[in-house]
Amino acid sequence: MRVMEDAVFKARDADEAVEIGGPDAEEDVKKVSPPCLLGIDEFSQKQRRFVVVGYALTSKKIKSFLQPKLERLARNKGILFVAIDQNRPLSEQGPFDIVLHKLTGKEWRQILEEYRLTHPDVTVLDPPDAILHLRNRQSMLQCVADMNLSDSFGRVGVPRQLVIKKDASSIPDAVSNAGLRLPLVVKPLVADGSAKSHELSLAYDQHSLRKLEPPLVLQEFVNHGGVLFKVYIVGEAIKVVRRFSLPDVSRRELSKSAGVFRFPRVSCAAASADEADLDPSVAELPPRPLLERLAKELRRGLGLRLFNLDMIREHGTRDRFYVIDINYFPGYGKMPEYEHIFTDFLLGLVESQCKERALADDDEDEDDY
Repeated sequence: MRVMEDAVFKARDADEAVEIGGPDAEEDVKKVSPPCLLGIDEFSQKQRRFVVVGYALTSKKIKSFLQPKLERLARNKGILFVAIDQNRPLSEQGPFDIVLHKLTGKEWRQILEEYRLTHPDVTVLDPPDAILHLRNRQSMLQCVADMNLSDSFGRVGVPRQLVIKKDASSIPDAVSNAGLRLPLVVKPLVADGSAKSHELSLAYDQHSLRKLEPPLVLQEFVNHGGVLFKVYIVGEAIKVVRRFSLPDVSRRELSKSAGVFRFPRVSCAAASADEADLDPSVAELPPRPLLERLAKELRRGLGLRLFNLDMIREHGTRDRFYVIDINYFPGYGKMPEYEHIFTDFLLGLVESQCKERALADDDEDEDDY
């Protein structure tokens, strides 16, 4: 909920009501005591104080994420979204319970790191150094590859891939030496959220590889029935939706095809496949226990709580899956029921903060004896 001049919000307390909004909005926010001052039990009650979430997002992300329905629900649940002024020192703003961000740049990362050190009680979503791993496709999928996740519910891996940083003329030999099979999905090496970073191409023959423009990642194309699964992670919550993807490529088609074919941002631009009449073997969602284990391992390995996976099932199999992309703070506005999932997540974070502080205080009291 952005604090706007025409908005007036009331923070209800047993003894007082504090108005938030108008030209003095920031000063008003400072009057709202942190939720933990009420104690853990009282925090869960209806008459709790506001949880203040400072956000630093691009205008595009603000428009897609901070939608009116989310703002209304957040207000009803006692959550204030307050815009961070990037022209002022972050330490002079707030106080915040949570800082939500998706900005790039070395300077912003440094500001956040310094803020985390001086404000250990504030949760920063997510640590900027951890996010960096997802901005490079060379390191993005390494966590999944190292995992080698396999159990009774299925197997999860990553397609074989090759990173080319320069010299397009060497690509055909590099592909042959690495033993990669055509066709190959071509992706920019840098995944910075820009439109260019989401451009995909499909290279059908060795000769065409010389026409590519490094730095890039070449990934073996895996037939997957033309459907991918977008697995959204919000803390411990998991939501899966189907999206149409690139169609399968047969060996016969491959023998007759040549060149490099460019595609738009496939999983985002395509219509939802949730309501489509699909072959059940293609449409069946990945098993829930497998997704829960995968999400748990990735949260720990990546050090992130807000991300999504693009996941495919190898066509002709039931239990062989591949993660082909991971994105930080994705387009949650396209995730069904994201408003309830996200606001519950924010409240859960603050409640956890309260418990940790209460335990720390108890430990200090015991030391006094």
